[in-house]
Amino acid sequence: VQLQASGGGLVQAGGSLRLSCVASGRAFSTYTMGWFRQAPGKEREFAAAINWRGGPTISDSVKDRLTISRDSAKNTVYLEMNNLKPEDTAVYYCAATWILSSTEARDYDYWGQGTLVTVSS
Repeated sequence: VQLQASGGGLVQAGGSLRLSCVASGRAFSTYTMGWFRQAPGKEREFAAAINWRGGPTISDSVKDRLTISRDSAKNTVYLEMNNLKPEDTAVYYCAATWILSSTEARDYDYWGQGTLVTVSS
């Protein structure tokens, strides 16, 4: 599975962005797809995931501002981010795993290249 993330950019605080991650290869619909983020000087952290049934898991720290969805017909997973804050500035990575539900980066087998989100104050 190859993953290609896009949609990052520069946005003002309070703004919104939608990230996309397109998967190529087989069996996209059977993977759990996740989004992780890594801020400068910090460890990679879980943001959101959605399993093949469409069941979402969102980090408590961003639960009221992030929405994850997937379109199996397009082999694409989306991360909608609203009311962005400067602390959301990070490289956002999409990833795929066979595990039904996981918030741990070590459980994900495939990773995209990341897309940079910068939120200005």
